[in-house]
Amino acid sequence: MPRPVALAAAAALLLAAGLTHTPAPAAPEKAAALGGVDRKDPRIDRLIPKDAAVEVLAGGFKWTEGPVWVKGPDGGHLLFSDIPNNRVVRWSAKDGVKDFLKPSGYTGDKKFDGDEPGSNGLALDKDGNLILCQHGDRRVARLGKDGKFQTLADKYTGKRLNSPNDLVMDKNGDWLFTDPPYGLPGQMKDPAKELDFQGVYRLKPDGTVVLLTKEMTRPNGIGLSPDGKTLYVANSDPDKAIWMSFPVKDDGTLGAGKVLFDATAEVKAGKPGLPDGLKVDQAGNVFATGPDGVFVFAPDGAYLGKIVIGDKNANCGWGDDGSVLYICANDKLVRIKTSTKGLGF
Repeated sequence: MPRPVALAAAAALLLAAGLTHTPAPAAPEKAAALGGVDRKDPRIDRLIPKDAAVEVLAGGFKWTEGPVWVKGPDGGHLLFSDIPNNRVVRWSAKDGVKDFLKPSGYTGDKKFDGDEPGSNGLALDKDGNLILCQHGDRRVARLGKDGKFQTLADKYTGKRLNSPNDLVMDKNGDWLFTDPPYGLPGQMKDPAKELDFQGVYRLKPDGTVVLLTKEMTRPNGIGLSPDGKTLYVANSDPDKAIWMSFPVKDDGTLGAGKVLFDATAEVKAGKPGLPDGLKVDQAGNVFATGPDGVFVFAPDGAYLGKIVIGDKNANCGWGDDGSVLYICANDKLVRIKTSTKGLGF
């Protein structure tokens, strides 16, 4: 299990250095309710109680992303990105909302011309260090114990990455991450774009970056099955709004992918949002943010239903004892209590 020691130490150093900001107002004492569950298959009743409600915990952000739960003796807390504001935010039931880290994704001296300078996907490594996909700096980085960022990957074959988006660690300690163009000010047409594709990569502990596939137009959210043998990747392209699944071979490469689910029709019908972040539970069910909510797929690929948000939503992550699903929904942080548990709990 990840240990929060290094993360807490880094936070303390940031606080001492004046790198954190004044706390924002705490979350309301009573969470407001939002949305519901559209049940397509009776199997979803074993995952989400029939009386489960989507609760709004906090709002007023610009675009939330990348939630990760940090365990601790005080019950733990959630970290998530607020990308346009170039910061990581901390939320807990005890303290509400506080700024945790700024800058989070762009550390340059010049003004950032784009809309998404901050960190996107967040994760913890085996030592509890915070790992960030940094849009503005175009890299995967670790927040060190000294409060400084350490580059883990920023190039492939000598060319700069586009803007790493989301990541997941496999059982060997490798990071698998996606690299769409959303952090580039001009995105696909940005003159600083050095790669002519959008890749899914494997980052090995020695720093080697291996391309796994470049067949997806906008690879975004990423996750692994509990046995590590299936890789799930969201494609946030309005013209091809799909989730793909790939078999992971013994040598770490990918076999031929197949479409898990196609939500393009929902996008064309005006449902807000696109396939984005995703997480997997201990039984192998996939919880994937997409048009108008969080889609739930069984390990066999069946579409079980949707947690309806009624808004764009970017990513989700397990927290508390592992049974609470936190969802970054546009400018809000929301949650729903489930009957399952996420990987890592």
